[in-house]
Amino acid sequence: MTIIEIQQLPQQNVLHFFKEHWGTTEMVISSGVYDCSQLEGFAFVNDRQEMIGLVTYIIRRQDCEIISLDSLEEGKGIGSALVQAVEQIALDNGCTSITLITTNDNLHALKFYQKRGYYFIEILPNAVEKARAYKPSIPLIGNDGIAIRDELRLQKLLDF
Repeated sequence: MTIIEIQQLPQQNVLHFFKEHWGTTEMVISSGVYDCSQLEGFAFVNDRQEMIGLVTYIIRRQDCEIISLDSLEEGKGIGSALVQAVEQIALDNGCTSITLITTNDNLHALKFYQKRGYYFIEILPNAVEKARAYKPSIPLIGNDGIAIRDELRLQKLLDF
């Protein structure tokens, strides 16, 4: 298994991955509207060169923001390896922090990131309602039957 830059993959494979797992390549969050298929990122590929994990990010000055993270095989270190790859590229680009946004229903992500040194820096009440005005396909109910309303911003300071 290998981590490669997503630009090394056929664009059609990246588009298919996002459409299969997100329904679209478009991500609408309070930091912006993104076409994830056009962002920098890394893919975790198995021995058959199939994508089993994918992370995208954007660098703004000294902050790197993770836009999306997916792992198709839980508990195997795929997500951790992808986040570490982004952390390394952020350091290489002089970033002092990494941020990300997730929703209030995504308890799995909140647990995952906190275990890796990320902490809450902002709660954005009703941010998802604003995003739905632009992208009505965002569901009302998410994981574990929790209403999707708020966004939570997490951050990790990078050590040099």
